Amino acid sequence: MKRIFSLLLLLSCLVSSAQIRFGEKGGQLGISFESNSIYYVNDNSLLNTHPDCFGSNNFLKLDYSIGKLSVGLQAEGYFPALAGYDDLRNNGFDDPMAMLSSKYVQWQDDSFSVRVGDIYAQFGNGLIYRSFEDRQLGFNNSLEGARASYKFRDYFSVTALAGRPRLYSAYSDKWIGSQYARTAIAGTDLSLSLSELVGMDAAYLALEGSYLMRYEALDRVENAFLADRGLTSPFMHSYSGRVNFAWNNLLVNAEYAGKTRDLSTNNMIEADNGMAVLLDLGYNWRSLSLSGQFRMLKDMGSRLSLYESVSLGNTLNYLPALTRQYTYMLANLNPYQVNTEGEIGGQFDAYYSLRSKTSRHKYWNFHVNYSTYYTLDPNQSIRGKREVLWEDINFDVERQWGRKLKTSFLFSFQEWNPYHGSRMRTYVSNIFVLDATYKFTNRLSLRAEAQYLLSDEFEGDWVAGLVELNFAPHWSVFFSDMYNIDKMDANGYKSINYYNGGFSFTYKRTRAQLSYGRNRAGMVCSGGVCRYQPAFTGVSLNISTAF
Repeated sequence: MKRIFSLLLLLSCLVSSAQIRFGEKGGQLGISFESNSIYYVNDNSLLNTHPDCFGSNNFLKLDYSIGKLSVGLQAEGYFPALAGYDDLRNNGFDDPMAMLSSKYVQWQDDSFSVRVGDIYAQFGNGLIYRSFEDRQLGFNNSLEGARASYKFRDYFSVTALAGRPRLYSAYSDKWIGSQYARTAIAGTDLSLSLSELVGMDAAYLALEGSYLMRYEALDRVENAFLADRGLTSPFMHSYSGRVNFAWNNLLVNAEYAGKTRDLSTNNMIEADNGMAVLLDLGYNWRSLSLSGQFRMLKDMGSRLSLYESVSLGNTLNYLPALTRQYTYMLANLNPYQVNTEGEIGGQFDAYYSLRSKTSRHKYWNFHVNYSTYYTLDPNQSIRGKREVLWEDINFDVERQWGRKLKTSFLFSFQEWNPYHGSRMRTYVSNIFVLDATYKFTNRLSLRAEAQYLLSDEFEGDWVAGLVELNFAPHWSVFFSDMYNIDKMDANGYKSINYYNGGFSFTYKRTRAQLSYGRNRAGMVCSGGVCRYQPAFTGVSLNISTAF
């Protein structure tokens, strides 16, 4: 174990200190390395802890560009994959494994762009298609194929792509390589700026549209089972239309998306069409900012492969939770997850800043957020009525008192349905957070959090706290604790301290963090998308560097 940690540290130091130059024509090489490792410790206080003793996810990325040409690749190593990355661990990555996960060649000038290899792209807001990588989630659905783009002046652009998507859970091949779905993807995206076309400077108006086709041969054993549920075509077609408008301080973005008959989930009795409506509004005036989002969707979850179960990795499009994304521990205990079967709702944000006329070091920042979602179809509930899925009413007030002290207070009222609307049962939490930072000198600062969750339901009341001492620009030391003060042994819960402490070191573009702690089982979210993380206790080492 010590050898593994020493090797990772040595590799990080070598990469961050290397000096590489290529040719006399200005070629540039970019290198980045990231390693996330955990040594798991047996903890009798936790139920269903991770049985293995070690896990490590590692990423090495190389990009070289010269003139209009660029090439790159990414290698990944899992020794084995960390607990909670189920798409990896359940499909061949529970043993040590390395693979070439990404490679590309790209040529680009002012108007044309052609890329061959592994592609990341998004059509509109991602309602019908988005390929991306998120290492925190263990997610990568890049498209192996080709993409071509053309831009004519400032008012017209078109992109076309085709290939096969990466799907880690498709099948297990324990060799140095990559895993892809037995699926073909092809699509195009168009954008036309009407305001640029007619030379209108007072406002911006653009019309956009996308089309995507998924092909998967229905010639396997499950074919009859799919036909029984009304899915007889190997093609699934999806499309979207968008309007983007801006005038003075007003922004409006609207999108409608739909798709042909598909099985969005394994539980669907009969294949059906899908649809989604998304509306974004924004307005700014001096120190006031307002924004609102509305979304309605029905059976819009799209899988890369129908022959694989619904999972985080088996995702063709992007349907994040449009709610406030918290970083505070207690406010993020039970985050909302999208109900792709059908939901309707949205969120609203208001920001206002009040600045001192005599000192730039004194100000007030006010923020109010409200989000709520309901089931779309009464048939989603056993009562035959719409059920609440989520509601969050929250506000925070930030005060900069002077050069040294800054405080912030947050309150959040959260109501959530653990049954995704199938039952009329919700839990309510009231969360209070006080966050304060005191700056002793330009290099030394202390930050502290005090949090309290008040609830008569589910797991009851919680308390949490964090202390962070920063020695800029290199060192930071921290300790946090989270504690369920209500004992509910009858339901399988007991009071446990979820502590975590450690330090981090930053030098230029290299950062290393070492910590030890006990982690609660729950959802880990990034960009509104979540994965389940089992409880564990252990030592964590995180290294990242780039140049």
